[in-house]
Amino acid sequence: MSIQAGDKIPSLTLSVMGDKGPQPVTTDELFGGKKVVMFAVPGAFTPGCSMTHLPGFVVNADKIKDKGVDTIICTSVNDAFVMGAWGKDQNAEHLVMLADGNGELAEALGLSKDASAFQMGTRSQRYALIANDGVVELLNVDEKGIDKSSAETILAAL
Repeated sequence: MSIQAGDKIPSLTLSVMGDKGPQPVTTDELFGGKKVVMFAVPGAFTPGCSMTHLPGFVVNADKIKDKGVDTIICTSVNDAFVMGAWGKDQNAEHLVMLADGNGELAEALGLSKDASAFQMGTRSQRYALIANDGVVELLNVDEKGIDKSSAETILAAL
């Protein structure tokens, strides 16, 4: 079963690309005392993620933050090197590009999926959530497409 509104984001240590390479970061640091929008993609540099999903959040980041959001996080089951490079490629350095390299976050949230048919192993489902001080207020999961988890949908929900 996946995480639901009212549930707390699990405490995990993941990584982000820092100036000196991958740096550990905890979900408690990222979510504690903050209003956060986090969205997940099945894979960095994949077509839907690179052409629609991430760019929507890059373009709308100021509008989202104007609604009281402290941090916007993009996460994927990719390593910190890939997430850092993808963030630079997409001009998304003002977002937290959170590497879930082992899929621990996706699994802990109950939002992992088997993408082995596409030679991608276990990945994250496509979703977006709004959390306040680590407690989920809204979770939108896409079965197909990017409608429920788009930046525009999340902006409207704020």
